[in-house]
Amino acid sequence: MSHEQQGSRLIQSRRTLLTTGAAAATLFSPGLAFAASGDMSAIRKAAEQGYGASVKRIQDWIALPSIAAEDRDMDKGADYMMALARDAGFQQIEKVPTDGYPGVFATLDVGAKRWMGIYFMYDVKQYDPAEWSSPPLEAQVVDKPGFGKVIVGRGAVNQKGPEATFLAALHAIRAAGRKLPVNLVLICEGEEEIGSPHFRQIVTRPNVLAALKKCEGVVIPAGWQSPSDGGVTVNLGAKGVIEFELIASGAKWGRGPKTDIHSSEKARVDSPAWRLVQALQSLVSPDGNTPVVDGYFEKVRPLTAREKELLALAGRQLSEADAKKALGVEHWIDDLSWDKALERLASQPTMNIEGLVAGYTGPGGKTVLPGRAVAKIDSRLVPNQTMEDSVAKIRAHLDKRGFQDVEVKVSGGYDPTETDENSRLIKAELNTYKRLGAKTTIYPRLAGSWPGAVFTSAPVNLPAGQFGLGHGSGAHAPNEYYVIESSNPKVEGLVGATMSYVDFLYEIAAIR
Repeated sequence: MSHEQQGSRLIQSRRTLLTTGAAAATLFSPGLAFAASGDMSAIRKAAEQGYGASVKRIQDWIALPSIAAEDRDMDKGADYMMALARDAGFQQIEKVPTDGYPGVFATLDVGAKRWMGIYFMYDVKQYDPAEWSSPPLEAQVVDKPGFGKVIVGRGAVNQKGPEATFLAALHAIRAAGRKLPVNLVLICEGEEEIGSPHFRQIVTRPNVLAALKKCEGVVIPAGWQSPSDGGVTVNLGAKGVIEFELIASGAKWGRGPKTDIHSSEKARVDSPAWRLVQALQSLVSPDGNTPVVDGYFEKVRPLTAREKELLALAGRQLSEADAKKALGVEHWIDDLSWDKALERLASQPTMNIEGLVAGYTGPGGKTVLPGRAVAKIDSRLVPNQTMEDSVAKIRAHLDKRGFQDVEVKVSGGYDPTETDENSRLIKAELNTYKRLGAKTTIYPRLAGSWPGAVFTSAPVNLPAGQFGLGHGSGAHAPNEYYVIESSNPKVEGLVGATMSYVDFLYEIAAIR
């Protein structure tokens, strides 16, 4: 399906709503008057005419990888983000220094009644080109069976594709000669992929905080439509996260070698690698599925009655088979039922090993006894846990068991986030999706994490979440992609996704 067909389909969908009395009465929302004003068709035409430029914007952005974990092109990434904002019409743009890598703050003031906050990240995850079907920075457009034309590249869906699509919406509004219905505050960081360790410094700068205080809420653009039914999920929060390393070494321990030695010495020399394994095992139940850190569940808030109700509804709306297929798994923990698996996903803190490194890991064997071993770990947090309290408990747990020498090196993280289901932000998301005909599931908590807690907690105290039509997948993995021309009638391509942001901004402008 071409992008012109994408636009045609959604126009027809909206016209059906506007001309069918019963449907209009049922689905009427404040933004519908804007949608019916004639602006939408003009903006859609501009979006279609700007399709080529929109594709190139994504490709060019992917070509510049800013990778915080590798200290790669971070200043260039911030400068490029500033240029993108300026090109999209933002008037006041500044690079915001932090104790780490810089962020970007920008405002677009059109004199509208309301303000909306938009969160961007300009950094991406690391990649190994050998694992990719096409070079990860070339952003090639390829045909993907069952999906259509997609851009393949690091950052395609996480997050440059959806973010560039939001920018395409601003370009389309301006090209159509229409006025943006809300003022915008753009907050961008370059450290999301390392746990946003300095993001609060950006948000709490006096001028940034003052601008955010005017906003109805904050959203991060997303492209998460289900390929099976085109459905989207409105999350009322997200888990927090701690990213850290556990490091066992002969140097710290005072036992075992300070550097790698011959493995024959294991008969008489202690092993830091086994020391690390023992420390790791102390953190979880024997099956590895539940944290057993002392006091880790003390602050965990049980699911509310409403959250359980939403999860039960989600269990009927979402496909277990699709979820397992997407993950490449055949069983849930303990062979849980679908409903129980969803409850556990939303309610349980985790302790996950991302990677283990010790000694020689190349081809063949190399008989060494490593002097140092490292485990890269992330722990997902749920309300009412906090990052600070959880790190302290991990440290105390290890110390109590004699692992004082095992280092806990925290690289980043943040608290869980929650947003009121009755906030104008959530209502606007639901109204927009409903008007566009997207099947919607309200979910209590995203199992993944984003630094939304910086917005939902003091001193900002705003609702925050994700929004957007379109589809992509492969975040953090090889062959990450973002759909630009959809062959799936249930999923939007680039033009349809662009228009979803336009529609959402109109809704925010008018919702009561």
